[in-house]
Amino acid sequence: MNRAGPQKPVPVMTPQEIRLVQSSYARLKGDFAGIAASFYERLFTIDPTLRALFHGDLARQGERLMHMIGAAVGLLNRPETLFPVLHALGARHVGYGVKAQHYDSVGAALIDTLEAGLGSSFTSELRSAWQRLFEIVRCEMLASPAAAGTARPLAVPAS
Repeated sequence: MNRAGPQKPVPVMTPQEIRLVQSSYARLKGDFAGIAASFYERLFTIDPTLRALFHGDLARQGERLMHMIGAAVGLLNRPETLFPVLHALGARHVGYGVKAQHYDSVGAALIDTLEAGLGSSFTSELRSAWQRLFEIVRCEMLASPAAAGTARPLAVPAS
């Protein structure tokens, strides 16, 4: 019997990576609509077939995208809260027709959009931190039971 009490969850990102992602996301807050529009433009350039998965108002979808990214960024210090949210999001995306291979295009579009939006402040260290966050999001969304068969390993350990 373990009398040491509950163990703290292992962080999925280093404190420095978390600070970098959170501070850079805060710098984008003034232009969420523009960032989201740039993201979708880049996504559909990378993979035009993904356009068929989006029905309705892309501006509204962009608001939801930026809200979800913000939620993930805000919960980086609490993976025990973040992961169930991502599992549910992954299940919903399976219902929309999203496949595991689509995440590659989404990740590339996200990183390209962040680089364009943040300009010279998008350093290699910041790129690496955002890539780690995206990989965590990808892994946890694919860990949803609805995504069974396409799942990848759970969270990537902090480097």
